Amino acid sequence: MRLIIVSGLSGSGKTVALHHFEDLGFYCIDNMPAALLATLISEITATQDPLYANLAIGIDARNRAADLGRLPEMVRNLRTRGMRCEVIFLHADDNVLLKRYGETRRKHPLSAAGLSLREAIDRERQLLGPIIASAELVLDTTRTSIYQLRDIIRRRVGPHEQPGLSILIESFGYKHGIPADADFVFDLRCLPNPYWDMALRGLTGKDGKVIEFLDASGSVQRMYGDILGFLDRWIPEYIDFNRNYLTVAIGCTGGQHRSVYMAEKLASELARRYSPVMTRHNELPEKEGRIHVPQFGGELGDAG
Repeated sequence: MRLIIVSGLSGSGKTVALHHFEDLGFYCIDNMPAALLATLISEITATQDPLYANLAIGIDARNRAADLGRLPEMVRNLRTRGMRCEVIFLHADDNVLLKRYGETRRKHPLSAAGLSLREAIDRERQLLGPIIASAELVLDTTRTSIYQLRDIIRRRVGPHEQPGLSILIESFGYKHGIPADADFVFDLRCLPNPYWDMALRGLTGKDGKVIEFLDASGSVQRMYGDILGFLDRWIPEYIDFNRNYLTVAIGCTGGQHRSVYMAEKLASELARRYSPVMTRHNELPEKEGRIHVPQFGGELGDAG
């Protein structure tokens, strides 16, 4: 049995995520009282009904604070009993959440007399602190569309025949901010920048001419070797620790050239030894930036 607990801030996409889990064949329960989780799992396990082989449960801030505080311990107990249990947390920037509520005109579940929407969001973050602290996968949906979120769920979290470490290498631009879902962050701003070559400025790190430019740089190749060596050294530790997700963020100034090139190059090499390995490019147009699974042994120019 595989159990996925979906939590997060109201307006961050929890409902979209649960609906897509349902499309993927999961049995889904929304707004589950955290205090009943252990009882529910015991009852379901006793039936051994294949209907519940993949179960996704939504737990949010409408629970009692004490019950939310005990949730990490409940998850540890389930894992000790041999259950494959994962916690996914979705969140977004406060200003984006405010905008989404303004567009939908929905009432925040923690709204009360004398409590503003921003105050309700702050209170929700406090209540959900124990969950986000123990989440294996944190998804920042600030700049993620509904379709991108569905793609992330399908590729990173959807049903897998065998449990394993799902690795995502994502590129980003520092001028847009560091992705909040990153476990490791590497800064490439010290490397030669194709942006200053007018013939390369309009291209991306997936284009052949940019790849040739960066391939020819000794400092770029040394950075690549150092990052690859670091990941090769520590990925086995994550696997031994039974982690299910690892997100590596590669950043440059604009997120168009160096970081895209490096993310694709690293993913192509890591895919030879680990599976699944995916790439995502936060600053490229949606069609180019969506999650991609590099082909084993494929050329860098073909990955994307």
